[in-house]
Amino acid sequence: MTARTGVLAVSAAVLLAVTVTGCSEEDQQKASDIVSSATAAAASAAEEKMNEVKDGVNATGDVKAGPTKTDGDRTTAEITATNPQDKNADYTIMVNFRDDGGNLLDAVVLNIDAVEPGKSKTGTARSNRTLSGTTTAEVAQALRH
Repeated sequence: MTARTGVLAVSAAVLLAVTVTGCSEEDQQKASDIVSSATAAAASAAEEKMNEVKDGVNATGDVKAGPTKTDGDRTTAEITATNPQDKNADYTIMVNFRDDGGNLLDAVVLNIDAVEPGKSKTGTARSNRTLSGTTTAEVAQALRH
């Protein structure tokens, strides 16, 4: 599954969930199950994207997620990578968006390129879809390459 496929699956699930509002409890449960499945597909697509990085080293400690905010119909978070190495580094970062209960809502992959030695650089993680309620962003995985 490609990242694009995961995004399309999530979008279709959200549309279906909105469409069944006002339907029976059973129909609403089915829609909820589809959204859960689509969220899992987005996370899987993000993991697949991370697996495409060659010669990356674990750099989760180099990367921090800021608070989330709403930007139009999406949730965003500023992600900061600090390069402790003695040469420029690129970062590929998987960011999970979670609700206040810790449930996974969405997963995205962000690239922050050309971070100079001893410096920090930021990028914005943007959800694939509209997220409701209180959300937090967490760095699930970060690779320096």
